[in-house]
Amino acid sequence: MLSETILTNFTMSTKLTDILQLPCGVTLKNRLSKSAMSENMGSRGYTSNEKFNRLYARWAEGGIGLLITGNVMVDRFALGEAHNVVIEKGIQDTNLPLWAAAGKREGTHIWVQLNHPGKQSPKSLSKEPVAPSAIPLKKPLNRLFNTPRALTEEEILDIIARFAYAAKVCKESGFTGVQIHGAHGYLVSQFLSPTHNQREDRWGGSLENRIRFVKEVYLAIRKEVGDSFPVGIKLNSADFQKGGFTQEDSREVIKQLSAMGMDLIEISGGTYEAPAMMGAAQKESTKLREAYFITYCEEVRKLVHSPLMLTGGFRSAQGMNAALESGVCDVIGIARSLAIQPDFPNQLLSGETITSQVKPLTTGWKFLDKTFPLEIIWYTDQLHLMGEGKIPNPKKSVLGSVLRMVYKLGKSSIKRVR
Repeated sequence: MLSETILTNFTMSTKLTDILQLPCGVTLKNRLSKSAMSENMGSRGYTSNEKFNRLYARWAEGGIGLLITGNVMVDRFALGEAHNVVIEKGIQDTNLPLWAAAGKREGTHIWVQLNHPGKQSPKSLSKEPVAPSAIPLKKPLNRLFNTPRALTEEEILDIIARFAYAAKVCKESGFTGVQIHGAHGYLVSQFLSPTHNQREDRWGGSLENRIRFVKEVYLAIRKEVGDSFPVGIKLNSADFQKGGFTQEDSREVIKQLSAMGMDLIEISGGTYEAPAMMGAAQKESTKLREAYFITYCEEVRKLVHSPLMLTGGFRSAQGMNAALESGVCDVIGIARSLAIQPDFPNQLLSGETITSQVKPLTTGWKFLDKTFPLEIIWYTDQLHLMGEGKIPNPKKSVLGSVLRMVYKLGKSSIKRVR
């Protein structure tokens, strides 16, 4: 009966206001989801705090159906940013239940995105980051990230166990699901990519070996949380690098994860080295349809019945509803729009004519624009404003945000958070 319900969701004309039942039986109140954005505002000791509670309560009140948190790390010695939240044995975060409760207002779901950065841990935080293989990031990013050390078999198994433990804590704390971060060049993505994974053991080489890590992470999580707790994943359509993770690879990964019971598969793309997730070099025909990865998602839709979440590029209710009505996806992912327009979902759901205020960012200096992830830095500043109980500021200086980040990195390299 459940499978028939899910198939009906895929074939009927769907709108933003429609509910969605996931394979595990859980229901989302509408088809809008906040895609993950790293908050980078954890407390000393890697714990969450009242800023997260304020931010997620604000978003829940804004009408979204599903909130996916910024990446929560599974190892305090493997951070993506200095102020990441970490869930691991030995860390007692008494605020987690409060954060979960804030995100569940208005019947909203809140899922924790679990992540390990692999080689994408800045020099100021990791003298020797780990990765599937000892391959550095390309210029100019090698100025910000050290060359990694290849993981041992024992370390790989330990990281898998860390993902499972973190998921268990999330469930016990009241969060309503978890998402594995398998995109944007972080560790899961590194294992999947033949560019970054050149191992010769059972974790590398063929696609079947490269997919082994994410499959083991999923199975370990599922063992801890059970079949009725939502587990999703964010995956690249491709990493847009020569010799890298291709769309053909991605389709096969999605087919296998779908068959294993993944509840929601979010489609994105790109890495720090090729940031397609930010809309770089999109065709005009794609821009007209708004979603960056919609053509790829159409291909995946023919292969799997798992719910698909499409993220990147959506700006209007018209574009979102068109994607849903076509059946190409089941959930619309939005992120940057919510950083400056927290009421965007309510406006979309009410039928109000509203468009996103997201626009290209620049510091005015080409070198800085190429060296630093402006979208991440500037929008993170907007999240911090809401975490402090303030309103977002779309006119905030991009250069000012970058300079403040550089200053903070300088301080943290002298006096590390860890």
